[in-house]
Amino acid sequence: MTAYPLLIVTAVAAEADAFRAHLDPDRAVVEAVGVGPAAAAAGTARLLATGHYRAVLSAGIAGGFPGRAPVGSLVIATRSIAADLGAESPDGFLPIEELGFGSSALDADPTLVKALGTALPEAIPGEILTLATVTGTAETADRLATRFPLAAAEAMEGYGVAVAASGAGLPFAELRAVSNPVGPRDRAAWRLADAFAALRAATPALNALP
Repeated sequence: MTAYPLLIVTAVAAEADAFRAHLDPDRAVVEAVGVGPAAAAAGTARLLATGHYRAVLSAGIAGGFPGRAPVGSLVIATRSIAADLGAESPDGFLPIEELGFGSSALDADPTLVKALGTALPEAIPGEILTLATVTGTAETADRLATRFPLAAAEAMEGYGVAVAASGAGLPFAELRAVSNPVGPRDRAAWRLADAFAALRAATPALNALP
């Protein structure tokens, strides 16, 4: 039996509750740390400083890029990318790599990605964007889809969780259930129930992660 559990980090309690009822507490624990990359990084770092875990998973609902990840699907991150971390310029957005300030992308642990893909064969692999401001227009959605042709989904916490996990020397992965398409904001069209059902259905796979 593995000595330490997997830490599953969500933004809000409703996401954590979708997992909690079916988690094996010897294999995995789930905590909600708040919305956005800063809260995610700080909350995850606090949990890692006060507990022992074998790996970290950022999980919850997300927007899916049309044609790449439909509503109700699961997405497994190959990389978590801070898509709005950088600077504006007359020639367009400059990521922090071009500014010389580090990296805006962190690769998910390949062992965890492989295990998730095996346990959840219906899930879509792809990059997941982390944004402090959720996309709400077709123009922004098109711009992001062009900049990140491998992106399947966007959320608000993955990169922050990944930074904390990397700082602690722990493997990291990100799993998202798509509740809405990335684009014009239309809360009436969101299918939250379907996304939460997908998270609950994924729980047995999380119990089995290495």
